[in-house]
Amino acid sequence: MLKVTGSAMPGTLSLLPITVFAGGDEEKETTTTLHLDELSLYTAPQQKSRYVEPEAGQLEQSVATLRNVVEPYTTWCQGTYNKIKPKVQSFVQCGSDTYDYLKNPPKDFYPRAGVIGFTGVLGVLLARGSRIKKLIYPAALMTVSTSLYYPEQAAAIAKSSGDSVYDRAVQSYAALEKMLNPQRKTENGTDPEPKP
Repeated sequence: MLKVTGSAMPGTLSLLPITVFAGGDEEKETTTTLHLDELSLYTAPQQKSRYVEPEAGQLEQSVATLRNVVEPYTTWCQGTYNKIKPKVQSFVQCGSDTYDYLKNPPKDFYPRAGVIGFTGVLGVLLARGSRIKKLIYPAALMTVSTSLYYPEQAAAIAKSSGDSVYDRAVQSYAALEKMLNPQRKTENGTDPEPKP
């Protein structure tokens, strides 16, 4: 009788001795202890194997070609999505803020909004003739009526827009002067660049 001990499985099963009855001579019962490593059943011969990359089939080649063709477009779409996403999120946030504001409006909000809207309609009715009048009259009347109801905000907007309009006017004047200055020098007979 052979008694097998060893660590075939880690844990508590390796602590249990397993009895193996060998076939053959039954009258001669000898007990010998063998380890699992000594039995040929539990030892695997070392194999010299290496990984060989399988050849790509027609489907894999078609998918790879499709990926190469589509890759610039997907990159462009991802870039565009990353640019648009913050704008869309801010638009959605503005919409939800507007909804919350209109859900619980301040006192006299709707009458004021009605008067401001009415002045816009009145501007459209008064603007007969050119398209410029149809743009300027409603905007001007709505601006005036809004500034009557919200004077602090109108003053702040007028100050900031006035400063920006002044800055733009100065920049435009400087750019125009640079464009016209060389023409004046050539008209007077002097060259803007000295000759060597």
